This record gives sequence, C-alpha cells and structure tokens, in this order.
Amino acid sequence: MVPARSATLAHFAFMPLPNFTMIAFTNAIEVLRMANYLSGQPLYRWSIISPQGGQVMASNGLSIDTGPAECVGQPDIVFVCGGVDVQHVTTADHLSTLRRFARMGVALGSLCTGTYALAKAGLLAGYACAIHWENMSALKEEFPSTRFLKELFVIDRDRVTCTGGVAPLDMMLNLITARVGTARVTQIAEQFVVEHVRDTSAQQRMPLVARLGSANKSLFEVIALMENNIEEPLSREELARLANMSQRQLQRLFHEHLGMTPTHYYLTLRLRRARELLLQTDMSIMQITMACGFQSACHFSKSYRDAFGNAPTGERRKRIAPLSGVDTPVVVAVAPSLSAH
Repeated sequence: MVPARSATLAHFAFMPLPNFTMIAFTNAIEVLRMANYLSGQPLYRWSIISPQGGQVMASNGLSIDTGPAECVGQPDIVFVCGGVDVQHVTTADHLSTLRRFARMGVALGSLCTGTYALAKAGLLAGYACAIHWENMSALKEEFPSTRFLKELFVIDRDRVTCTGGVAPLDMMLNLITARVGTARVTQIAEQFVVEHVRDTSAQQRMPLVARLGSANKSLFEVIALMENNIEEPLSREELARLANMSQRQLQRLFHEHLGMTPTHYYLTLRLRRARELLLQTDMSIMQITMACGFQSACHFSKSYRDAFGNAPTGERRKRIAPLSGVDTPVVVAVAPSLSAH
C-alpha cells in the first residue's frame, strides 16, 4: 500500500470470525484509540461487523457485539480477524461479504489466522501475505498461488495481512505513520510501553519443533546448550562432549536437519540476540559485543553486517527517537455507528 493511500485511511472495519483471538483484535483497535486520544481529535473510527450482525465469541469465551456488514457503508479497509479452528468457522457468508468489499475497491486485511478467510475467498491470489507460523505449511499447500512469508506482517498493494499476538500493534503503528507522522507513532508506542516498533522486515521466530517436526531429540539438546551459553560460547568439542556424541555426529546432525554447520547456527543465535539488544535496550555496542560472546567490536560489527546487511551502529539508528516532550492528552469521545469504544 503506497503511503498516499495509507494516509487516507480513516474508517477501519473489523470482522471477527467465531473463536477469534482477542489479543490480536484489541491490539489493532487500541492503536486507533490512542491516536485519537493523543491527537485530541477523531482521526479514526472503527466498526465491528459480521455478515448478519449479532454477538461473536472469542477464543477466550468473551463475546462482542457486531453490526450487519451491509450497514457499514464503504470503510477504507476491512480486517478479518481469525483465531482457533479457522477452517471450520469461516462460512460462505463470510467469504461473500469479503468478496463484496473487494468489488467495492475496499482495501482488505487480516489478523492472526484471518488470512485463511481472504485466501479461501480467492482474494490473495498473486499476493504476498503473512500468517501465523502454525498455519503456514498447510496453507502453502492449499493456496499455491499465494506467497506466504515469515514476516510478522506484510503490506502488498491493497492487502494488509498480519500474524497474531502483539504483532497487530506493530502493523497498525506502521500503517498509520503516513497520516499521523513518526512523532505521534513514537508517543503511542510510549503509552503502550513499547520500546521498539517492528517494521515490515521483522520476521516470526518459528519454533524449531514447528519447522523440523520430529527431528532428532539430540538436536534440540545441543541447541539448548547453545542458547544457554551465549556470553561464553562453547567450542564444537565441548558441545559434542556435553551431548554425548562425536564431533562428526554433531556436524551430520546439523547438516541433515538445518542445512548448516553447528558453528554457523551458533553464530546466528548470537547475532540474533545481539539484534534484540541493539533494538530493545540502551546497552552500548561494546556491552552487547561482550554479552553475545564476541572478542572484539570489529569482529562483531563485521559478522553483524554480513548477517543483516547493516552495521550495529546503523541498526541502532532504526529505533524511533524518543520525543523531548509529550503532548498533553485530550480525551475524545468517538461514537460512530457500529463502532467500538
């Protein structure tokens, strides 16, 4: 979605499916609420809809009221919100509703497993999209014309798809930046005690068990050793000894299941930890160098640049600079038709 279109988004509609995930749903809406609150004006309104209206129950047992989709008019963007057992709770009415909005030229999005509904409606063919890692393998098989990426959220033309959990908060902050500006997004993040707003390059960290299935149990034991020894990395010889295997067996294990050497995987773990510290803490680069087991800042910087295409100093500049002052919040009452407060 080009910034010019993002800047025009004002009316958001959310269509929760039965058993939708509440955390993803509320994280998305709270960004809009806080934008209104801090700006002192109703920049955004949101409508909660379903095909016929009525209550929809979330996976945590709480229910929300929805209005009939046909009464919402033409929102700027519609997000379908998924959750548990999405294949069975997505009905023909949901699909026809989404197709009707698509014919109207409305931008479409999804939260959590809601991507399935868009794909099932035939509205993601030729698009790149995001989906929760638990569903990725199955959906790749079912919808071969759609590119399922590992990113937390994907914005591809008029489709905005997002994984679950707290990722919708990052997605919405990115989406509204074109309209409210970086300074306001910083304020919103501060209100939510978010130290770093992730962008479209951020990827899901898929658990190994999800990626490898029934991989050798010994592999997980070795990786646990690595994760518990980041600051003072173990040698390949020590890893093999502690895992009760030979170094040759260790090499073969990583090559068969991960396609890389143990040394490469260990380095990747340490660099990933370094990136988290760079983006989420105020530790100095030298402190991070030592905390992640590098003997010199020069070695760390070169390894980091090779892995992420950017030096540690450049990565740190990605963090949104905190404002020197914070506007006095003004409470705004927003009460559009079918809207949540």
